Amino acid sequence: MVSLMEERAPVRYSVVGLLISVTAGATVFLPFALYTSPLDAVRFRVPGNQGDWWHFLISAPFFLAFPMIWLRRRSLFTRRLSTPAGRRLIWTVVALSICGTMLVEIPFLLRLGNLARMNQWRRLSIVCPTFGIIIASGAFLFLRRRDILPTRACLVGLNAAYLANAALCLIVYGPMPGTAGSRSGGIVTIVIVWPMLVELVWLFIQTFKIQVSQDNSGQYTVKY
Repeated sequence: MVSLMEERAPVRYSVVGLLISVTAGATVFLPFALYTSPLDAVRFRVPGNQGDWWHFLISAPFFLAFPMIWLRRRSLFTRRLSTPAGRRLIWTVVALSICGTMLVEIPFLLRLGNLARMNQWRRLSIVCPTFGIIIASGAFLFLRRRDILPTRACLVGLNAAYLANAALCLIVYGPMPGTAGSRSGGIVTIVIVWPMLVELVWLFIQTFKIQVSQDNSGQYTVKY
């Protein structure tokens, strides 16, 4: 039987990834805009009693930070980088997150309701980053599905889903007035999305560099 032996990432890389993931997890509890955190939004606790499913869908993807933390911890403290059950759960939440983000994007894409008067450049600035990340990552995973390692594929999926939604939130809520205390979560998100984006691109590049050679035991050894 053919199997892929996953090589553990360098400790320094895993530690940095864990720190970024933990920081992303902290943003769940920090106010993103108008003193409302993602945790508040998924509980429909929005100022002015404005909580609805739109706020739920746009806030739920921030919780992807927790499966990221799970993967990072395993890379440092356990022999197996991931488990089949864990990967299935990750792909389930990634798929749900992407579907939720796309549902939020549809009104902007179709210019529904009061969005019909939105400036064309403003609309494209909201739609393009989110759909661009989703489409590029989805195409990459599909085309490289036979070569990419299972845990690495999960990281690509998690980063892509998180970044697609974070881009939408930052562009929509970024121009809103408010003090630093009312949007500390947004400020932290601006900081962490850049290393996450760099990692996503790095994962793409590393996957293309993988060379698979068959050894005498019939297994595949992955060389970077």
